[in-house]
Amino acid sequence: MEVDGGASKERRWLPNSYVMKLTLAAGLGGLLFGYDTGVISGALLYIRDDFPEVDRSTVLQETIVSMAIAGAILGAAIGGKMSDRFGRRPVLIVADALFVVGAVLMAAATSATLLIVGRVFVGLGVGVASMTAPLYIAEASPASKRGGLVSLNVLMITGGQFISYVINFAFSKLPGTWRWMLGVACVPALLQAFLMFFLPESPRWLFRQGRVDEAVVVLTKIYPGDQLKKEMGELQASVDAEKENKASIKELIKSREIRLALRAGVGLQIFQQFVGINTVMYYSPSIVEQAGFASHQTALLLSMIVAGMNALGTIAGIVLIDKFGRRRLSMSSLVGVILALGLLTAAFQITASDAPAVDITSSFASPYTCPDFSRNSARWDCMSCLKHDCGFFSQLLRLMFAGSCFISNRTVGDFCGDNHRPWFTKGCPSHYGWLALIGLGAYIAAFSPGMGPVPWAVNSEIYPLKYRGVCGGIAATANWVSNLIVAQSFLSLTKAIGTSWTFLLFGGISVAALLFVFFWVPETKGLSFEEIERLWQGENRQQQPRGIESKEAAVENA
Repeated sequence: MEVDGGASKERRWLPNSYVMKLTLAAGLGGLLFGYDTGVISGALLYIRDDFPEVDRSTVLQETIVSMAIAGAILGAAIGGKMSDRFGRRPVLIVADALFVVGAVLMAAATSATLLIVGRVFVGLGVGVASMTAPLYIAEASPASKRGGLVSLNVLMITGGQFISYVINFAFSKLPGTWRWMLGVACVPALLQAFLMFFLPESPRWLFRQGRVDEAVVVLTKIYPGDQLKKEMGELQASVDAEKENKASIKELIKSREIRLALRAGVGLQIFQQFVGINTVMYYSPSIVEQAGFASHQTALLLSMIVAGMNALGTIAGIVLIDKFGRRRLSMSSLVGVILALGLLTAAFQITASDAPAVDITSSFASPYTCPDFSRNSARWDCMSCLKHDCGFFSQLLRLMFAGSCFISNRTVGDFCGDNHRPWFTKGCPSHYGWLALIGLGAYIAAFSPGMGPVPWAVNSEIYPLKYRGVCGGIAATANWVSNLIVAQSFLSLTKAIGTSWTFLLFGGISVAALLFVFFWVPETKGLSFEEIERLWQGENRQQQPRGIESKEAAVENA
């Protein structure tokens, strides 16, 4: 089979534009992921207003958020096998269909139960797309650009989060607020499904299926002639090796190289979640309210700024990941995350001790007085009031003056609004609420360029071709299971041990993540897929972190 190697200068520029088309279309899967992550945080504020049972139950609020994650766990688990069997492209279209069904169900929900069912469908779509989209992008990318292009998918995630906050803020005063917020999610899913019908299958998947002529057509548009021959030779060698040694789960477990790759890939995905990123993205408006900002609109606006910083940080990550390297970028990111979480811990500790007092006279004079306050009113402040599931009725323009402690329900909330008085139910006014906002901004600025894109980029490139789908599915599933644990426990943790101690816990986990990357994650910058396979076999020692290098040395010395 002849391949034309004489590409003109104009032709040499074509692969970049072609790859960008593939990347942006597949990256809409990341946009779905990001939109769902962000939109529920704002919608939850208004869902609580419409469904009293949700407002009364922290666990039910966490369930509404986390059921999408539960669906994503299943979606990620089956997505890898589906993409290996049927191809990356049709599986992305299936993910879009699931997302559309879920968005329609959520928008039309008449109860918390139906809302949860819709969240599960959305989660299934997001889970399938979360591992298939970066895989599709990575397999259609030149090695020198792969990290940046896969990170572009992460930019779509953070961009989707930012768009969701813009939508949340725009719809915050319309009738049916949260229904519009959740229903709009079907638009990018329909757009991606339409675009994927006109795009090719992953060339590496085609090559593996023996559809070499189709693969060459796609590869010719990605690589100039001189690189094309090398790429085809490496692909052919990889496929020949696979035919000689058929893939099996037993071999996957027994292969030391795959175990090392899985340890690095799965560990990165777990730590990405356990350092707390999706507590910020799922509950950002709630965190802002805990910092002492009572208005839903204010919380959404400030959260939108945080989401915008996340998107800008991801752009920085795209620029840096192929220059700075995956390993160094993630370690620098984690150092910043640790410092930011320390600031958040201090900020919420200070704001908790700075809460205004409860005015005994004004509280007892109202029919809305908090029942527990009536029985034990000595030395109560705003935090004491909130701990007994009541709300703090503050004085207009004098937030730090003594206020009233009332029953927390919609009637009282409407009464406060009619009197233009701030009504605090999740956090208390403080002189230092701005410090928590700085901590949130610092956290996002540190996380987004490094620990945001690096785990997805590394997992898209460290596995052998025959295991890339299943191993990618395992790693994505680990990410979603970790995400579920964090999302389902965050509000309960803040209620049980306080917001400051919760962020301190995340800080300790971030230290463990830094040590993990230092010892067990290799540098893969600029390496081809085949060179990365040889890396795990000990043939590229200069790329290995200390943990792997020392073990290889021990094997040789034995």
